[in-house]
Amino acid sequence: MPDLSHGNDADVAAVNSLRSAVMRLGRRLKHQRVDESLSPTEMSVLGTLALCGHATPGELARKEHVQPPSMTRIVALLEAKGLVRLEPHPDDRRQKVVSQTEQAEAMLEESRRKRNAWLASLAEGLDDDEWAKLRAAAPVLEKLAHL
Repeated sequence: MPDLSHGNDADVAAVNSLRSAVMRLGRRLKHQRVDESLSPTEMSVLGTLALCGHATPGELARKEHVQPPSMTRIVALLEAKGLVRLEPHPDDRRQKVVSQTEQAEAMLEESRRKRNAWLASLAEGLDDDEWAKLRAAAPVLEKLAHL
């Protein structure tokens, strides 16, 4: 594991390059949206619900790294747009459980399809060696995204 605090120039340069590339690519991916009326945070909440199935607003706030009052507003906006539903919590009557609707599921699928197509078109510019390196790096990037 690299110790960046001691300034190994090659490791520092690699981390700097990775940060810059991931940020640039992420910004470009955000522009490949299906529904321009949703904020990136709203899309992220829907993506989280797609992964976990359902959650309380407090759980969503923790997963999305936002304050609970902010998540309450986001959930209300998504509910008004017909993208999530609130149901009573099975064990705690004071809480609600948030889950995505079929409309949200279809929108997320279309969004994934559009973003995947856009990335695939970029990857067409890679040679065979670069494509092999990208395939090998994908699981490592996935791991970093979830640490």
